Amino acid sequence: MSAHFASLHIDNHAPEPLWRQLYIQLDDLLTSGTLQAGTSLPPERELAETLGVSRSTVKRSYDQLRHDQRIGGRGRAGSVVRRPERVEPTLGRLKGFTEEMRELGKFASTTLLVCEVVHDRRMASIFQRPSNALFLHIERVREADGVPMTRELAWYDLTLAPIMAEWDGGGSAYERLKQLCGVTLGGAEQTVEAVLSSDAESAAFGFEQPQPCLLFKRMTRDVGGALVEYVEGTFRGDAYVYRMQLNP
Repeated sequence: MSAHFASLHIDNHAPEPLWRQLYIQLDDLLTSGTLQAGTSLPPERELAETLGVSRSTVKRSYDQLRHDQRIGGRGRAGSVVRRPERVEPTLGRLKGFTEEMRELGKFASTTLLVCEVVHDRRMASIFQRPSNALFLHIERVREADGVPMTRELAWYDLTLAPIMAEWDGGGSAYERLKQLCGVTLGGAEQTVEAVLSSDAESAAFGFEQPQPCLLFKRMTRDVGGALVEYVEGTFRGDAYVYRMQLNP
């Protein structure tokens, strides 16, 4: 049995039903990324013997995980960790992650990693500002229905939108720019590259080893052409399929 499952244990004296104790522990392993997509779970009989419980106890735990769509497969192939449900957004219109997930029927959430006002010579050059200009720097992991989808690094020009300095990094940057800063967005330039996840991105996505990802670099401007935002967002390759409409 894989070392991933060595931490599993059952407390016969706990008030929690045995099957639910096992379910909670397996769910934690899935949520933490310890059990990656494609990982096989131990056969019901084998795990039952290891934990000293009945096979029906293990089966009920697996059935609940299957009901929650955390695992799939059965029979000779056994039970395996499911891959994240792929999302299929379309390219061609300027929109943020929050709006994109809303259109796909997903709930967008954020895990904030960094939120600080900085001097940054590289950003000053990109934004064509003096070297002492201030920028809001945000690093965050964006989730869809609780599943980490992208790790985002963003910078905002505080010379153009000083109120952004008060932002805590939650929710939609574009909604804040429009509603609180009075910035009317005019459009964006965006590039897409195929990359392998960095150590930080692998940790955010629960990858044990570097995996294929898509790196989006976007420069967003207001209607006057001034650069408002620069973003580098790494999207996990196992969860994204982008669609584009090509006209003759």
